Amino acid sequence: MTSFELFLNYFARSGFFTWVILIWLSAYFIITCGIFFSRYFYLGYWLSIEKNSLESMLMGSKNVRDDSILRKCSSTAGASEKLLNVCKNVAEKNATSGLWMLSIIASTAPFIGLFGTVVSILETFSGLGQSGSASLGVIAPAISEALVATATGIFVAIPAYSANLFLRRKAYEVIVYVQREVDILLSANETRRDNA
Repeated sequence: MTSFELFLNYFARSGFFTWVILIWLSAYFIITCGIFFSRYFYLGYWLSIEKNSLESMLMGSKNVRDDSILRKCSSTAGASEKLLNVCKNVAEKNATSGLWMLSIIASTAPFIGLFGTVVSILETFSGLGQSGSASLGVIAPAISEALVATATGIFVAIPAYSANLFLRRKAYEVIVYVQREVDILLSANETRRDNA
């Protein structure tokens, strides 16, 4: 029997709850991929903007670049520390947006898969009890089919967990650049006050 035939045989013999579990986990996997790719490209673009803005400030620019998130909060006359901190907090919220969903998927997917396995095993034992035959040749394939749900849950959780960690790191890098820009702006404000 080929792998494809085994796959089709599994779905043909699966019960209602197994289908629900597999559809649920499939939705989780699609959501994980969507969040990862959208946040990856967004954070990468944003990181390059803030990096360029910081570099221009280090080269002598008196303010952040026009495309920086701090542009709304800063002015050439100087911005208050509270206003800059509010903008930094908004940036932090924007950078980590959607990552909570990856945490939920990473932590619940294995349990959803395990639930599917338990339900499948209960269905298997119920069927065995009614048929009266309980040989290893009958039990082993049924148990192995039940474990597919657990394997699927783990398969979904690993990319969600990895994507969560990777994107949190990217968000941290963005926030570090924003914080450095805030520090330079505040330092420039202090210098202006001292010279006045």
